Amino acid sequence: MQKQKPYLESMPNEQGFFGQFGGAFIPPQLEKPFAEINEAYDKLSKSFDFINELKKIRKYYQGRPTPVTYCKNLSDYIGGGQIYIKREDLNHTGAHKLNHCMAEALLAKYLGKKKLIAETGAGQHGVALATAAAYFGLECEIHMGEVDIKKEHPNVVRMKILGAKVVPATHGLKTLKEAVDSAFEAYLKDTDTQMFAIGSVVGPHPFPRMVRDFQSVVGFEAKEQFFEMTGKLPDMVTACVGGGSNAMGIFSAFIEDAVKLYAVEPAGKGCNLGEHSASLTYGSEGIMHGFNSIMLKDADGNPAPVHSIGSGIDYPSVGPEHAYLNSIGRTNVGLCNDDEAVDAFYKLSQYEGIIPALESAHALAFAMKYAKENKKESILVNLSGRGDKDIDYVIEHYPIPQKI
Repeated sequence: MQKQKPYLESMPNEQGFFGQFGGAFIPPQLEKPFAEINEAYDKLSKSFDFINELKKIRKYYQGRPTPVTYCKNLSDYIGGGQIYIKREDLNHTGAHKLNHCMAEALLAKYLGKKKLIAETGAGQHGVALATAAAYFGLECEIHMGEVDIKKEHPNVVRMKILGAKVVPATHGLKTLKEAVDSAFEAYLKDTDTQMFAIGSVVGPHPFPRMVRDFQSVVGFEAKEQFFEMTGKLPDMVTACVGGGSNAMGIFSAFIEDAVKLYAVEPAGKGCNLGEHSASLTYGSEGIMHGFNSIMLKDADGNPAPVHSIGSGIDYPSVGPEHAYLNSIGRTNVGLCNDDEAVDAFYKLSQYEGIIPALESAHALAFAMKYAKENKKESILVNLSGRGDKDIDYVIEHYPIPQKI
């Protein structure tokens, strides 16, 4: 009797569906280039040369594996469960995004593309893609909401220094959704020499699968490291979710284990539409940006306005695999508002000497709340990025608190 394929090999199906979520709802002119990307990925993901080159890049350029750190001081302060963090802030460029950007750029080189084009929210994906483009000798164009350009100025400067062209998205709310719209429009003008390097586990098939697979290195490293440190697996693993690339990265290794998985959504500044970005919590099924998932909609069924203090997670939908895993009860959803995220930002900085990205601080804040209520558990947080990009904004709006 043939054994069932492991989860990561069986999902999604050949059409890119995770249950009812996912797929590729795209205009005819995108069918050929996306099929080309899918075919190339199917081949390269089994190629020794591709896998070996990616391994060398991760070790000698990105500085992987990144460590798992035990937060003893923070755990003692909380007086509950024990908190550990996977240090993606120490990955080259300061976030998890380079894990898939280097792989996407390598794929683009294989396809003979000359230019990478993408969206960015907080700028972490933009910086990572600009870095990958510089490494592989490719042109790079990053679309970013005008609001985020002002908010995340250090990352905008980094992208430009690395040689990328930064294009402001000036319509709508001028944040992440509009950046995706703008990047898609630019890509449609030339699919022959450009490759769209989507920055999360969203978009049409094959991107949710590709980005998950490239990010799964986070989870498999963390699983081995945590076991080496403690002799056990963590009781709970958590990560922030906007589109959901860092969460799928760390969840991937634990899906088939008896480990609780919590996707933490941005509760923003309230539960009314436009005050948060909590798609799984408040959304309903719908198609946006070429994939079917759970999304936040306005009265007309269009993508709703969203808000989060974390520019990288203010997105009105969520990756289709997250929608699927939540629908079958494999993952749970946590919430974290803006103030809680800032509190966690300062707590980790003051107790552990590690400044987290505001996005990552959402997962940390939830872990801190969870630890208080689950005193006997071990908790692994994916610290998806460092907070250099956020310090000016935080200091301006939230004065530095006294350490308690």
